[in-house]
Amino acid sequence: MEMTTALWSFALVVGLLTLTPGLDTALILRTSAMGRRRQAWGVVLGIQTGTLIWGTLTSAGVTALLTASQVAYEVLRWAGAAYLVWMGVGMLRNRGGAAAAEGEPAEGGFGHGWRRGTLTNLLNPKVGVFYVAMLPQFIPAGAPHFAAGVALTCVHVVEGVLWSTVLVGFARVLREWLRRPAARRLMDRVTGAVVVGFGLKLALAD
Repeated sequence: MEMTTALWSFALVVGLLTLTPGLDTALILRTSAMGRRRQAWGVVLGIQTGTLIWGTLTSAGVTALLTASQVAYEVLRWAGAAYLVWMGVGMLRNRGGAAAAEGEPAEGGFGHGWRRGTLTNLLNPKVGVFYVAMLPQFIPAGAPHFAAGVALTCVHVVEGVLWSTVLVGFARVLREWLRRPAARRLMDRVTGAVVVGFGLKLALAD
């Protein structure tokens, strides 16, 4: 398999994965729909930072520990589950106050969103396992393993940013409706329940 073919093949696989609704989609839509533009982009770039770290560690052979060590996987799994449940409960308890001036939230801006997106991605061991299982299959024989792995990961990052741009644009349509406190509370309840659900699913997964 040549590198160009590998890039296109990997782009197709991770493209389908990127389009599948999940936790990342819920976080981006919720944050952007609330009018928190800078925080939403922080979430987007935080998620992609996590993806890049997972891909880089996999290319270096580090994440193979997740499949070789049950203890390492379990520690990361429970940490991720606890974080997601904590974050989701926080959304459920949010009273949906009015947005700050210029659409920025009182709870934080870009940095807050970036930390949330990065932690959400890095504390999900399934992302690491996905990369351990899939990435090596697309690295051509004879190609520099680390460089090729990082290049493939960058394809995933670019697709993630492009799709997130679509989500952020779509969420702007909901902003007028979400100016009402009741609508904001509903948005937080729905997203919080989704995030808690993902946390419980991660905790109860085999």
